[in-house]
Formats: sequence, structure tokens, C-alpha cells
Amino acid sequence: MKKLSNIFRTPDGTNHLLTFMLVCSLFLLWGLCNGMIDVLNKHFQNSLGISKAQSAFVQGAWYAAYFLMALPSGWVARRFGYRGGILTGLGIVIIGSLLFVPVTKMHASQTAMFAAFLGALFVVGSGLTFLETVANPYTTVLGPVESGVSRISLAQSCNAVGWILGPIIGSTFILSKTEHVNRSNEALYLPYLLVAGIVAVLVVVFILAPVPDLHAEQEARTASRPTQHERPLFEEWHFVLAIVSQFLYCAAQTGIFSFFINYVKDPAYMPPLPAWIADMLPMDMKYLHTGAWHMTEYGAGMLLSVAFGFFTVGRFSGSAILRFATPHITLGFYAFANVVMMFLVWLGLGWVSVGALVMSFFFMSIMYPTHFALAIRGLGERTKLGASFMVTAIVGGSIMPILMGWLADHYSMGVGFLMPLGCFAAIMCYGFFWRRFFMHDMEPEEEGVGH
Repeated sequence: MKKLSNIFRTPDGTNHLLTFMLVCSLFLLWGLCNGMIDVLNKHFQNSLGISKAQSAFVQGAWYAAYFLMALPSGWVARRFGYRGGILTGLGIVIIGSLLFVPVTKMHASQTAMFAAFLGALFVVGSGLTFLETVANPYTTVLGPVESGVSRISLAQSCNAVGWILGPIIGSTFILSKTEHVNRSNEALYLPYLLVAGIVAVLVVVFILAPVPDLHAEQEARTASRPTQHERPLFEEWHFVLAIVSQFLYCAAQTGIFSFFINYVKDPAYMPPLPAWIADMLPMDMKYLHTGAWHMTEYGAGMLLSVAFGFFTVGRFSGSAILRFATPHITLGFYAFANVVMMFLVWLGLGWVSVGALVMSFFFMSIMYPTHFALAIRGLGERTKLGASFMVTAIVGGSIMPILMGWLADHYSMGVGFLMPLGCFAAIMCYGFFWRRFFMHDMEPEEEGVGH
């Protein structure tokens, strides 16, 4: 236990475990909010009559907020410190959550309703961008630099717990518990009203809590000359390629999360429930049709929560594994595993493919935090700026799922999953070759080059 507490102790001897635990609550919050939006795709297809590609604009608006607000949130963090960035983000989340109340009660065309929902989601996503831009790099400075990967992975484990809770809350209020789909948006504001209440409590906590404005430690470079210059940020190839790889990861992750319920509810891929499974499920998760048991949309939402359970197990086990294993090699092997999982999903092998889809959550678990830690390694005082650029990579979750939805609309849901397969293949290459890029970036520059 003492050894574990040492990963929160800075060189001055201060133990930041309490601050770390408070920051973990932010990770849980945005995991919960992200998990909630993954039930909206299928719901809006039912309630607003839109296509799969159009429903992906839910993620489009959500992650566009990350892209557009990442750099402003980084500026706020640099100008007002970690506490200022956190409180700003929490305040924006409250505003966005409360917007769902008037939007839900609007009397307008379906197009106007969809645009209004997307606007409210954009505001909530903007607030979460502030929190994520601040919290990710903050965890890396709350202890020794060499244990930064372990801390950020541990914090992201709390994020994974939020992902489990999100579909449960969203499905309970939104998705149908019968054979017939829910075509009403009347209760859509209720889960967001709950979020607003939780965030209001967090505002008070962070006003009173210790949130020291610590600085990142610059990693030593092997300099042959004392006058060595520091490279511009976008000449750090391990960082630049991390943004590309993170973009592809967010594209793959968001696509899988967004269309999980669609895949499970597609009779071409989801077989009837075996009798022994149907006997275990409550009536609101199943229905009988032509002599066979099938899963309701609410049941599909609960299965999504189970998949996020695998995601959480992967985060916690990954946090332990990364204390001993090489992070970039682990990233490469996990990405390879998901290439295999997506291939099985595309084949449409019934329960084998459904099981592969669920297992893909486990192998995605470490990818976001590991990318983040590998990217900002060695950036020193540029860590906050680097973190801002890394958060912009989340725009992959805004663009690529629309392509995945288009493929599903024009071909099949299984073909849509070829998009994340390609993304994981590229991530695998980044993981296996990261050390080569990093060692190049740590080499001293030749005098006069680039200056």
C-alpha cells in the first residue's frame, strides 16, 4: 500500500492522493455523460425517423465540441490554473444539461428538434472538454514522472465506471422495454437534470478542495551542446503521430459505441436468445416473437452496459499491467486483438460475433490514456499545450462514425464495422513503432537546423 501511495508523491514529499481522488470524479462524470449519448443514436432513429448516418450527428456535435473548445480550454488552464479550468468546465456542463428541459418541451419540426438536441449536446460536450483538457495532464503531474502512465490509466478506470452507468441511466429513461419502440422524447431531459444536480455538488467540492497548480517536469535530453534548442511542438514526431493515432482510436471507439445497439438489434447479426438466457432475463429485457425470445431495446442498452463492464475491467487490469509492461508495446498488442475482433464482427457468426463485439471493449480500454501519456512524454512545460492538441484528436469521433453509419445504411451493419478495423490496424503500427519516434525526438538537434 505504501508503494502504491508513492505514485502520488511529488519530489517535495507532498502526497497528492486526495487531489487525485477528486480529479477521478471528473473522469467518472464524463464517462457517464459519454455513455448516455450512446443510447441516443437508436432512439433518435425511432423518435425522429432519421437514418443511421444522420443519427451519427449526435456524436458529430458531441465531439465537434471537443475539437473546437480544446484549445480555448487549454488557454483557460494556462491562464487560470487547473482549478479555474475545472470550475469553468463544470459550470458549462450545468448550463448544457439544463438546456434539455426547454428543448424537450419544444413544439417544432423533427429537423428543428434534432438540431436543438444537438445544440444542447454541444454545450455539454464543451464543458466536458474543459474538464478533460485539464484532468488528463493534471494526473501526470500528481506524482513522479515515471509513474504518469499508471496514474492516468488508473484515473481512466474511474472514467470506465462512468461508461457503465451512462447506458443504464439513459436506457432506463429513454429506450423501450417492450417489443414496440419508444417514439417519444418527453422524458429525455430527466437524465440530464440528474447530471446537473451531480455537477452542482462537484462545483462546491472543487471550490473548497486543495487543487495545487503543479508543473510538469521536463525530461532530460541527451544534449551534446549546452546551447541546444527545443524543437517546435509539431516537430516532435512521437507527439504528432499520437494525435493521428488518437484520432483513429476515437473514430473506432465512437463508432463501436454508437452502433452497438444497432448491431445487437439487427436480426441479420443477432440470433434469438437461447432459452436458458431468456429465463435469466427480466421481462423488460426480452419479448416473445414467432416462438423465439428476442432482446428489447432496453435489454440491448443493458448489454451495452455489460460491454462497458469489460471496458472497466480492461482499464483496471491495464492500470496494473502498465506498471510493469512497456506501454507502447501493450498498445500495439491490444490494437492487434481488436483487428481480430472487428474481423469476427464483420463475418456475422452469430453469438461468436456478438461476443467479439463485447470483447472489443476490453481491448479498447487502455488505448485513450496510453496514447495521451505517450504523446506528452518529454514535453515538459509544453504539457498543457500538448494536452490541448491531443484533445482535438477526439474530432475523429465526430467525423468517422458518420461514414460508418453511411456504410451501414448502404451495405450492412457488419460492413460498417470494417471502418474501426482499419483504424485499429493503424494504431497497432503506431504502438509497435513508438519508441523509434520518441528516441528520434529525444536526440539533440544539429546546430542551425530549423532555427
